[in-house]
Parts: sequence; C-alpha cells; structure tokens
Amino acid sequence: MEEYFVKAYSQAGGQAEATVKQSQIEFDATAEGGDVLPNPAELLLSAFAACVLKNVERYSIRLHLPYRKAKIDVKGYRTDVPPVIVKVEYTLEIDTDVEEKKLNLWHRNIIKFGTITNTLMRAAEVKGTIKRMNKTDE
Repeated sequence: MEEYFVKAYSQAGGQAEATVKQSQIEFDATAEGGDVLPNPAELLLSAFAACVLKNVERYSIRLHLPYRKAKIDVKGYRTDVPPVIVKVEYTLEIDTDVEEKKLNLWHRNIIKFGTITNTLMRAAEVKGTIKRMNKTDE
C-alpha cells in the first residue's frame, strides 16, 4: 500500500501552510475566506487537475500517444448543508495529433487509473470532456 504524508499548520487569523516533500503550499484557513490563497475546496480541485495532468503524461508514454501540452479547467459544486462537493466538471484540452478514437481511449485511461479521480468519483459526480487544443490556445 502506498502512503502519502503532509504536514500542515495554521495560525490564529487563518494563515496556513502545508509542507509536502520539499515544497510549501500556502492556503486560506480563514473563517470568512479570502481572495488570494486557495481554500481547501480549491486545493481538492487542484489535486484533481494535477492527477489528470499526471495521467496525461503517464498514458502518453504507455499508449505511445505524443502530445505537446495539456491544460484542464475544473469546476466544483458544493452544497451548504451539509458542506459537500457534489459535482466536479472538467474540460481537458490536449495539443496532439492523435486520431479521435485514440484520444477517447487516452481519456478513459486518464480517468480510470487516477488516484484522485477514483477517490472523487466515489464521493461526487464527476463529468468531463477531452478535446484537441485550439491553435489559438497555443
């Protein structure tokens, strides 16, 4: 079984930071929420985005599907009572020349074999699309 370790702290007033390996990630732990640092829900959605992009790379190598770059937009929906992320929607864009059939196979593998994608799919509705990156996005 693989294990992960994060150390985090906060101070009165909501200044917070997590240490992961040799990186520090500042986040908003204020009661009212701020406009600068990510809040915990945004960190969760960032982890989802990171998982998808990591699997773009992983399955590019495993399935021999070359790409130049990838980007993802993620949106989460939360209920207030109880406070739960109930839906995650995303659009994954990849700058690649692979045919449509292989692009769809790539997408299935990206989602099916991701740690964070699988975890979130057990708790919330996850819907998304994959498409070729527009030349204007380059």
